[in-house]
Amino acid sequence: MKRILTIVAILALSSQISLWACTNFLVGKKASTDGSTIISYSADSYGMYGRLVYLPAGKHAPGSMRRIVDGDTNHYLGEIPEVPYTYKVVGNINEHQLSIMETTFGGRHELADPNGKIDYVSLMALGMQRAKTAREAIKVMTTLVQEYGYASEGESFSIADPNEVWIMEMIGKGPDRKGAVWVAVRIPDDCIAAHANQSRIHQFDLNDKDNVLYAEDVVSFAREKGYYNGDDRDFSFADAYSPADFSSQRYCDARAWSFFNHWVDGMDKYLPFVDGMHIGQSVSVMPLYFKPKKKLSVQDVMNCMRDHYEGTPFDVTQDAGAGPFTSPYRTTPLSWEYDGKKYFNERPISTQQTSYTVVAQLRSFLPDPVGGILWFGNDDANMVAYTPVYCCTERIPECYADATANYHTFSWKSAFWVCNWVANMIYPRYSQMFPSLQKVRDELENSFFAAQNLIEKQAVALCNKSNKKAVKYLTDYTNQKAEDMMKRWKELGEYLIVKYNDQTILNEEDGKFTLTPDGVVKAPKRVGYDNAFRKVIIEQTGDKFLVPQE
Repeated sequence: MKRILTIVAILALSSQISLWACTNFLVGKKASTDGSTIISYSADSYGMYGRLVYLPAGKHAPGSMRRIVDGDTNHYLGEIPEVPYTYKVVGNINEHQLSIMETTFGGRHELADPNGKIDYVSLMALGMQRAKTAREAIKVMTTLVQEYGYASEGESFSIADPNEVWIMEMIGKGPDRKGAVWVAVRIPDDCIAAHANQSRIHQFDLNDKDNVLYAEDVVSFAREKGYYNGDDRDFSFADAYSPADFSSQRYCDARAWSFFNHWVDGMDKYLPFVDGMHIGQSVSVMPLYFKPKKKLSVQDVMNCMRDHYEGTPFDVTQDAGAGPFTSPYRTTPLSWEYDGKKYFNERPISTQQTSYTVVAQLRSFLPDPVGGILWFGNDDANMVAYTPVYCCTERIPECYADATANYHTFSWKSAFWVCNWVANMIYPRYSQMFPSLQKVRDELENSFFAAQNLIEKQAVALCNKSNKKAVKYLTDYTNQKAEDMMKRWKELGEYLIVKYNDQTILNEEDGKFTLTPDGVVKAPKRVGYDNAFRKVIIEQTGDKFLVPQE
């Protein structure tokens, strides 16, 4: 009797991934401060419960079949043959330091194949379970969709190992054609890249076999469908399969632009490309990658995941929508109507609906159990402390585990719910309360990075004696740091409700709330709104609230 195995939604994607959902950054090993390759991911969708799922390595008997269930909808798609051996996977990283992440660009909807057997979530899982390197993963993933059909719409994948970083873009061929058209471009070692729900590969070198891989019919299929009629050398994957419109540029490519803007001079040149206001006009296309003016650390990437367009033309903190406490967050939906006209909210990198966020740090100069780290956070990157999860981990921290809670069941043991509890206290009074969170967040992350060298030196020493001991050591460390974060975050929530109770601010001195000589808490400060928002009130109400002169 054949064994039936189920693809689990290991990337913690829920049943209704919303459009414009995710953001990825990519850093080559010569563009990072320590020689790591780095890729990052935020999984952003309302209704999605973030968790970290563990798939152990496994041997599979001849005749074993893999049951494929769509990672977004939980819909059964079919079965494919299992391979003899699959690698261990923790979230978005496997035991060989291969990491795969994604953003959905959708593209031409008529190219979706309802008969495909492999969706993009399952495809990433299969890539990490069956490959050791990025190039191997590209071959595994593209071969699978060619043989069994691709069940999703257009997708951009970040695929990285300790030596190489790639972006692969893929879209199906429609309900009558099995397979997909795709192109994969290696990001140069000294460069950075980004994608955020819009196809980023425009023209590519068809003759560079070392750094560019693609489906044989990627151009001819576009001609057949009437999407392109020019020379091969001028072909743009993005233009053919995901034509730009306002939302794809302003909601999506603008996020990639904002990442580059931190590290590349002269990015104003590409504002007309990303602002959504110049569709169809001749503007400079934003390149797929850039050489940064300085090398990036893992912490730099984390901080860019917290970006809200501050200091750019898209800054969301400088208008009435920011409210009385200059919030960088906007309520949804992205577009809305007033008096018969349609308006929009900016969609920054950091957003409240993030389910989980990760930064993969991959290092060729360390043994695999030590070299690969998935820095993990449950909620908006701006509102959480990333904790280290080593790729060799064999026990998922309870606070991140799949069985701890879900989107409709609160638990004090769940990082998703504890982090959301704290964040939702802060959102309405952002400028007043966020500094308290930022202090704790940065202290935790700095402590993790300060300990990293010693922890890894000890782990390498253990690897030289016994990989098994090193794996146990790093598994225990992974779990302890997650527990430390949870303990500190609960304390933070308790502190916030006391300090900022009833829209006041309790006085503090030397880290303690101030008491009178008789032991009673000193009267809290009632600071009210700042002058900028007071002006808004007066402009709207005139003398309605003016105190009459006596």
